[in-house]
Amino acid sequence: MTSLGTASAAPGEVDTGRLPIGETRDGARAGLPVCVINGAEAGKTLYIQAASDGDELNGVGVVRELVPQLDPTELSGTILVVGIVNVYGFRVAEHRNPIDDTKMNRAYPGDEHGTSSERIAAATFEAVQRADLALDLHQGSTSRMIHETRVRCGPRHHLHDECLSLAKTFDCGHVLDQKGPDGQLARAAPDEGIPTIDPELGGAVGLDPESISTGVEGVMNVLTAYGFLDGEITNGEQTRATGFEQYGAPAGGLVDFELDLGDSVERGDRIFRVTDAFGRVKAETTADVDGVFWRTRRLPQVATGEYVCSVGTDVDTV
Repeated sequence: MTSLGTASAAPGEVDTGRLPIGETRDGARAGLPVCVINGAEAGKTLYIQAASDGDELNGVGVVRELVPQLDPTELSGTILVVGIVNVYGFRVAEHRNPIDDTKMNRAYPGDEHGTSSERIAAATFEAVQRADLALDLHQGSTSRMIHETRVRCGPRHHLHDECLSLAKTFDCGHVLDQKGPDGQLARAAPDEGIPTIDPELGGAVGLDPESISTGVEGVMNVLTAYGFLDGEITNGEQTRATGFEQYGAPAGGLVDFELDLGDSVERGDRIFRVTDAFGRVKAETTADVDGVFWRTRRLPQVATGEYVCSVGTDVDTV
């Protein structure tokens, strides 16, 4: 029997329940939706979580499509799923946890006696520590972004190669291999010996079917490659970036992009221009570096200095 919160499944079974995280402001018990998929045969344990940022819904879409597809009688090992981590942010469609105004993916490994976010992080991190590998499903918030997997432990970490291999197995086509900020799950879990990646499934308002499909396929790749499911996979060559160059607006107005997401960028290429409401060009911005056009704001209107887009830099293939 394998349990996560109130969910408990014998070999060959699936169960759902709640992982307690304390009480809400009206004194009601609060819990995260969780699922245990316990394979009929022994094997590894995979941990999956989604929506640690409350407005990043594509990961929830992946979980919603993935779980009904998995037959535990045909599975080896166990999958532990937290379907919505930042339940408070999710309920009000906000990125941060509104209880303590914290970005959840900066709170790991957490503190069971700490703030709301620290308690959620501690409860989920306890589950992570039971796993052999972990997937923390994200997206580029509501901006526009390519599909990528992020390796956040840093190139000098003793688990870097294992995390990079996991990212390549997920196979989004692009990898960001850059040490992340303190408090990220993909930083904290490798310190405990658990290879962990942060798939960023595009960027959308609401649910994006293409990104969700990419995420489901990525998880299935991992399940197959690591022995949870029978079969073989063949990963293609992926583009890796190890840095970012960000560009702000040199003038206020409306942005027109000259490139599509995923396009190669060469130093001197025009990236975008800013016009006024009457079509008069006020400013143009060119690339300072070679790289890949990685991410952009979603809405065209900008103020001077406001974020416009990012180029992935120091690019190679893996």
